[in-house]
Amino acid sequence: MQVATEQQVFFGWLFVFIYIIVILFFVIRGALKTKSIEDYALGNLKFSPLSVALSFAAATTSAATFIINPGFVALYGLSAFVSYGLVYPFSAIVSFILLSKAFRKFGSTVKAGTMAQWVGIKYNSKFLEIYFAFLSLLLITFIVLILVGISQVFSKLLNVDVIYVLTFSVVFIFGYMMFGGANSMVYTNSIQAFVMIITSVIMLSSGIEFFLEGNFSEKLSAIDSNLLSLTNPNSPLFRDFFEIGICQIIVGLAIICQPHILTKSLLLKSDKDTNKYLLYGSIVQFLFFLVVFTGFYARISFPELKINNIPLKMDEIIPTYIVIKFNVFISILLVFGVVSAGISTLEGLIQSLSTTITVDLIKKNLKITEKISTLLINKIVILMIAIISWYFAYDQIINPKLSVAIFAQVGVFGYFASNFIPILFGIFLKNPNKIAVTISSIVAIIIHFWIFYIGYFPFLSKYMFDLDGNPLVVRNPGISAAVSIFTSTVLGFLLQYLFLKQKIKE
Repeated sequence: MQVATEQQVFFGWLFVFIYIIVILFFVIRGALKTKSIEDYALGNLKFSPLSVALSFAAATTSAATFIINPGFVALYGLSAFVSYGLVYPFSAIVSFILLSKAFRKFGSTVKAGTMAQWVGIKYNSKFLEIYFAFLSLLLITFIVLILVGISQVFSKLLNVDVIYVLTFSVVFIFGYMMFGGANSMVYTNSIQAFVMIITSVIMLSSGIEFFLEGNFSEKLSAIDSNLLSLTNPNSPLFRDFFEIGICQIIVGLAIICQPHILTKSLLLKSDKDTNKYLLYGSIVQFLFFLVVFTGFYARISFPELKINNIPLKMDEIIPTYIVIKFNVFISILLVFGVVSAGISTLEGLIQSLSTTITVDLIKKNLKITEKISTLLINKIVILMIAIISWYFAYDQIINPKLSVAIFAQVGVFGYFASNFIPILFGIFLKNPNKIAVTISSIVAIIIHFWIFYIGYFPFLSKYMFDLDGNPLVVRNPGISAAVSIFTSTVLGFLLQYLFLKQKIKE
């Protein structure tokens, strides 16, 4: 389905070329400063707190925030906006502020470059380090989400088949990430964040005429009365306040426990920069989260969610809105803004995941590193991640279940559900018990996947099965993640208390 004009296609290709040149300039600049895997992971340059904050905001605001989640708002209305635009952001920002300072304090002391290293050193546990290194493979699902999002956007702008765009995106992005690492990533993220700020303002103001006409809510109500309801019983994710509120609060608190997010604080060269970093990061991040409101504008623009009588898939709604709504130059700017949101996070994921696999799984456990340089191994790892990611992204484009967001949330939520207790205890408890942490972490990942795939768990049947007892086609990963985080947290504190009590008796 072609929606872009010839003028949009021409200038779209022109901007693609310019974008590639700019990115390669900073990649080459960063690569010249990257001499070791440590440089690749944390960099060896001095970054200002504003640069790191922009890098953080860009890395945590993915294609989901700018492309995918507004589609949920277009489909399900106010309930989706409250969930993704208010409750979740507030919880995530509070967690970001609370955890970043303490994580940096310990992380910089032990020179931990990855989340697996941090956990392994904190608990003096080789098992936990390897365990979390393996669990980090779940983050590939998030990479898939971003690839699908940016491929959909570019395919609409350039009128090119989405699979071709996907293939080029994988080759280009994974290709340049083999070299610069953190040194180039902070610069590219900062540029991308600046473009994303402009994009956020334009997208949020793009429906101002609906408010000036004074019939914004009436238009939505005429389409579907559920679009203005705080809960939407017809949705698979926003049916009641448990899904919209409680689950999103728990998920928001825990989602900061990801390597490409929390380790950003380690890029600061001085502790005195931390407060500025937290302030700048929180403000910019909240602005980005509000972009999901654009879903309302898209729904009013496409009441039946069709173009030329062709139904739009959920992941196509915002890309189509951008290309059709704006003139050629604004639409191109917005395309590069939302693509920047995806690529910035993708860079952080590739950098942290490849470093974890290279250092924590291969370098420390295989003798092959005696003959091959660590940086070369890291490049091979990135190549393998690229191939796997392309395969799953292709499948999600051809055979989506509502949205690629569901696929990604299953993996990502499982990852941070399992590392929530190790990080929480490691930061805030003086003597966290290694056994309590290990058991709680393993229980968390088991419960998450059990609930999502099997569905049998106390009080959750109505969220997993229909009235006839058949499994729902689309299940909410937020429920399985929230329940697993809550259950493992209670278990963790209980085990910590019992082990501490036993130690006192001894």
